[in-house]
Amino acid sequence: MERSLSMELVRVTEAAALKSARWMGRGMKNEADDAATTAMRKVFDTIPMQGTVVIGEGEMDEAPMLYIGEKLGTGEGPKVDVAVDPLEGTSIVASGGWNALSVIAIADTGTLLHAPDMYMEKIAVGPEAVGKIDLNASVTDNLKAVAKAKNKNVEDVVATVLNRPRHDAIIAELREAGARIKLIDNGDVAGAINTAFDHTGVDILFGTGGAPEGVIAAAALKCLGGELQGRLVPSNDAEMERCKKMNIDIHQVFRMEDLVKGDDAIFAATGVTDGELLKGVQFKGSYGSTHSLVLRAKSGTIRFIEGRHSLSKKPNMVVEN
Repeated sequence: MERSLSMELVRVTEAAALKSARWMGRGMKNEADDAATTAMRKVFDTIPMQGTVVIGEGEMDEAPMLYIGEKLGTGEGPKVDVAVDPLEGTSIVASGGWNALSVIAIADTGTLLHAPDMYMEKIAVGPEAVGKIDLNASVTDNLKAVAKAKNKNVEDVVATVLNRPRHDAIIAELREAGARIKLIDNGDVAGAINTAFDHTGVDILFGTGGAPEGVIAAAALKCLGGELQGRLVPSNDAEMERCKKMNIDIHQVFRMEDLVKGDDAIFAATGVTDGELLKGVQFKGSYGSTHSLVLRAKSGTIRFIEGRHSLSKKPNMVVEN
């Protein structure tokens, strides 16, 4: 893929973040999501690529934009798979919480897992603990492995977990082992990425979240040299049947090469609300400021980008009520 796509993609996430951030704390998650999706779609139309959405807002009959199978880009340039979440954390924005992001990952055609829209059990770590984790091992064994890899005591390891009743057993085992815990209400893409940056204070992610988000997080961690393992968790007969049609073994542990094949991927994220890794959108007068992360696996480049946007020159960034 062309390296210039890295900077093109951040334009997309910036637009989605600027648009959706206007809805922060207003209790209207669908409106925030629609705003992000609309802005993202408009900018995608200007990017020189032949993109196909493999992870998006749903099937064609379920989503007006960015549906699975939709073609994105100008129709010229490299052919790529696109995994996109215009607003990862709609409920976060609605409540004014932490770690809402606009995210995109792209990779060469045929290299991203076409994960069905269901739950996935996940474990994720940053570069220091790559090769040390095992989804089939216990929480305690994984904690010990990460602690050893990072030259820490187990009591110093911080695990992040979605705050859900389904994770009660994981949380209980973490507490029994003496690890520190950071519970998050939503946004496990951010939770997984945070494991790769020391200043976030997060060492490992445990728990079950969306499978599509697992692929997006895996693309980011591939760029960062980290690791994510996942296993699908069908919750009803229809999801079991879908796995069968896709020839997916529900007992299979998906590893990095299963989730994101090859040696290249590009990931971009812009903060919508404040988080440990990225600042959220700020507005003052006729300007909006953004904080973004752009990653490329092939070069290992990590960029943090601060943008200042003239809203008067970008009228589509202004929400009309």
